[in-house]
This record gives sequence, structure tokens and C-alpha cells, in this order.
Amino acid sequence: MPPASRHPWTRALLAVILLSLIPALLLAFQRVAYEQRQKTAALIMDYPALSLQARRLGLEPQALLDRYKALGVNGVAVYEDVIGSLEQRGEVYIRNGADLAVDFPGQGVKPQNVYVRSLTPGAAEALPARYTIPTRQVRIGGQVWTEWPTDPRFLPAGPNRAQIATFQAQNLTVLYRPYTDDALKAPGADWPQVPFVAFTGDEVIGARTPALLADINERLGRRIPALIEATEQRGLDVLAARHGAARMFAMNPSWQNRLTPEEVASKYGLAASERSMRLLYLRPYPTVGETEAMLGRMKTLLASKGVKIGQPVIEPFQEQPQLRLLSLVGPLAALLLLGLSYPLRRLGLLVAGASALLAFGLNRFQPFEGAALIAAVTFPALGLVLRRHRISDWFLATGLSLAGVLFVSALGANKNSVLGLEPFRGVGLTLLLPLVLVALSFLPRQDIRKTARDIYNAPIKLGDIAVMGLGLAVFALVFLRRGNTTSGVSVSDTEAKVRQGLQDSIVRPRFKEMAGHPLGLLGLSGVLPGYFGALLILGGVIGQSSILNTFSHFHTPLLISAARCFIGLGVGLIAGLLLIEAFKIALRLWQGRRPTAQPEARA
Repeated sequence: MPPASRHPWTRALLAVILLSLIPALLLAFQRVAYEQRQKTAALIMDYPALSLQARRLGLEPQALLDRYKALGVNGVAVYEDVIGSLEQRGEVYIRNGADLAVDFPGQGVKPQNVYVRSLTPGAAEALPARYTIPTRQVRIGGQVWTEWPTDPRFLPAGPNRAQIATFQAQNLTVLYRPYTDDALKAPGADWPQVPFVAFTGDEVIGARTPALLADINERLGRRIPALIEATEQRGLDVLAARHGAARMFAMNPSWQNRLTPEEVASKYGLAASERSMRLLYLRPYPTVGETEAMLGRMKTLLASKGVKIGQPVIEPFQEQPQLRLLSLVGPLAALLLLGLSYPLRRLGLLVAGASALLAFGLNRFQPFEGAALIAAVTFPALGLVLRRHRISDWFLATGLSLAGVLFVSALGANKNSVLGLEPFRGVGLTLLLPLVLVALSFLPRQDIRKTARDIYNAPIKLGDIAVMGLGLAVFALVFLRRGNTTSGVSVSDTEAKVRQGLQDSIVRPRFKEMAGHPLGLLGLSGVLPGYFGALLILGGVIGQSSILNTFSHFHTPLLISAARCFIGLGVGLIAGLLLIEAFKIALRLWQGRRPTAQPEARA
């Protein structure tokens, strides 16, 4: 492994990076202050599911709701009525035409139509004005009916205002869930005055029609749309750009019922404390006992993590373009310094230019987002390119990675990214590209064609192949596991339990860092001979890359990511120092067991 080179511009470029850190640090303080104000979450119970559970047990829904309120529930989710809801409440009476024709033959009843009449005065007569569906008033059997050419039971009929008023009188946070239908004349015009609205399905009302979406954007008023975790809803970004959004976490019943109440509570606690979920959408278990166990554990977890239960006040994240522009200089200077520090300087500059082009290209040449990716791939590699021959060099590499954290946060955090609407583009590159950047710096200062011939003609032993295969397998596992839920390699049950225990008690560190840092320290120690040191340093690059990868999730509060990072650094440092001593002892024992020459027997 060739010694690290030092370019005459090194000090000047480091000074530029240091100066550019000042605005990045200011932006970090502003982000932390914003996130500290957003530590209130509402426990929203799905009211239709609660009502169903209550009636199956012979209870009044309000009585069951009171029991859950005592365990922290402070909100309800209410769906928009449909015409069938009016029928269930006894406000209208609905008959199929075929049945009505049997009761009243010869009165002009059309069997294929549906007939609605009022039980509450004026209820049926008020409905047709809401829709574009042609209807007519007819008299059958001495009663006035509204004739519908299609079954209207599932048409949206507006909010149940009396019910919503009852909830609001109890100081409950109401989440309204409207339906959509092409037959509605003015969707959103009659929404109740509630703080939050959550749309159903995979798109918001009006997403397919720009004019209607503009109307919905206007009719939202002061209501905040909910951004449902793992549910991409077309058109929501348009509403969020004007009104902001409240991140909402929910579990579907089939998933929830496969988990214990403690496991479900852990997931909601993690969502509120580490993923900035302000609305925790709850559904009851099949039994009241399980539901109460889930709520009790959830209330304890939220309190231990400093999350208050209440109605959240949603503030949009304020961007600071001037400070972001000043911060942009740092990653560019770091990338230039990395390229100039290669033994093969032309290769270094070529690699730096290609990395910049790739980062900006992946981010559609948006300057801040592209520079954030440059910071995420450059700083984990920079320290190990500048110096890599003693254990203390690990501290330089770590310090530069932490500096890169500030640049990634300053440049990548904006209104959409902190909501999770705009994910960090190039997350896979943050683990792969730093490895490539460091590995290319291992090339000696000679004609690259000679290096290629030397590599091709180098004798390879079976042990070398085994070591390289193991290294590739480990990297493939790390790369595939970067998402845990989106890759083909998932976590084991044992690891899931360990993770749950850690995230419930403290902030869970990233296992890539706790493994990568010890490998890097062992490689820098020089304990192992030959190319083993270089391979272990590349393992250390994974640890450094994981630091930047941790902070690329902008919906996670900055202090939570910092706690996760420093726990990983502390554990990794201690484990690395112990690992170095263990290898020293093992090598001494191995060398001490080698057979020694026996003296010749003399006559």
C-alpha cells in the first residue's frame, strides 16, 4: 500500500472546508431548534374500528373510548359519511326498485333503479344537489321518493357534524378522512373545521385534475394534510407545499395482529421519537386487554423518549438559502482535495470529476442536493486517503466524516426532505463510492499499465481467493441490508429482538458502524501482514460511510442521529482496541507454536 501523498494545496483546502463549516454549523443549530419544537404526538384511534369492537362486546363506543383515553388516546379518526350511513342512522329509507315494484305494482316503479325517501324531514331531498347524477322526485304509495339511476349507498355524503362536535367537546384531536367520487360537484366544500385531514387510497382528491386539485388546495384552509408512512399518495406534495404536512404512522390490522402489544408499542415509539411521526394512527386489537396493554406500553415508551401526547402544532421547516450556498463550498473543496491527494494525481482528478458529475446527475443537477451527495461520498474517504498508517489516523478520518455530517444536513435538509417527501438520492452510493475512492488511492505512483500487468501476473493462492471471496460476501451483505425491508436480505428474529430492546431503552446504534470501526482500527494498526491491512481499512471505510448514511435520513431528528452515531463510535473504538490486542496475542501464540529445529544426535 503506497504512502499517502500530500499536495501543496492541502492546508488551503482544509482551511476552506473549515470556514465553510461555520454556516453549516449554524444551520445544524437551527434544525435542532426546529425539531425540539416538534416533539408532540397525537394518539389517534380509528373510531369505526373502535365502534365495531365496542358493539361486539356489548359496550357503548363512548364508554370504550373513555377507557382508551385514560391510557393516552387523545384523538379519533372519523370517516366521511356515505348515504348508507344515513340509512343506518334512520335518516333515510332506501329500497331497490325491484322490491318496491312488488309492493306497489302499476305505479311506474323502475326495477333497475333505487329509491330513497326521508325519515328525517328533508334528508333525502337534500342529497341530489351534491352530485352530478340525474335524479327525479316521484310519488309511490302515497310517499315522495327520490329516484336514482344507480345505487347511491356508497356515495360520499359529507361529515357527521354532530358526532365531530361531540369529540371536539371532549378536547379530542379529530382527523377527518374524506372520500372521493367523480359524481361529487364540490368535493371539500363541506369539510368540518378539524386540524388534520388524511386522504384514503393512493392519491388525494383532485390529483388527476389540476383545476380540482387547486380547488382542494384552497378548500383545505388551515387544515393540515397527513403524510402516511410508506403510502405514496399522488398530489400530496402539491398540498404539502402550501400547507405543510403531518407525518403519520399506521399499521394495518393484519400486520398488527401478528405482533405482540409490546412489539407494536415499540414500533410506534420508534416512529414518534426517531422518525418524526406526529400522528400515531391506532387500531384496536381484537380484544380490549391486548389493546390496553399496547396503549399502556406505548404511553410509557413515549414518556421515556421525551415525546409529549397532545395535539401537535405543525410548523414548516424554514430554509436558509444564503447559509446553504456558503456551505456548498465545503464539499467541493473536499472533493478537490481528495483528487489531488491520490498518488496518481491525474487519476484522482478524473475520479473526482466523475464523482461530481454522477452526484449532480442523480440529483437532476440541483446544486444543494448534488453537493449533499458529494459530501456523503467524499468525507468518509478523505481521511483514509490523506493518512492511513497508524491507529491515530482513525480519529482524523472520523473527524472528517463528522464534518461531512454537517454539510449533508445543511445542504440536504429542506421542507420536503424533513417530511420524507423528497428522499436522499444516491443512498446506495454512500456505501459503495467511498470504498472505490479509497481503493483507487492504493494504486502505486507508476504507470497504471504496469500496475495492471503486475496485478494480472501476481501469483494468487487459494487462501487469497478465500479471503477475497469472504470480503465480497461481507460487503454484499452490508449493501443489501442497507434498507432491511426493501432488500432480499431481512433481519433475523434474534436481531429484531435485540434491536427492539435497544430502541426501547436507548437509541439503537447501527451495526455497520460497530463492525466497520473495529475493522478500520485493526487495519490501521499494522498487526496483520500483507494486503490484509488494506482490506481491513476498506472495512473501516464502511464504518465511516455509515456515519454519513445515518444522517442522510432527514426525517430523523439530528440529535437522534448524533446519539446513534456516537454510540457506534464509542462501541467501535473500544471493540477495535480490544480486537487489536486479541490479534497480537493470537499471533504471538501462533508463532510460538511453530516447530523448532532439533539438534543432530552425535555419536
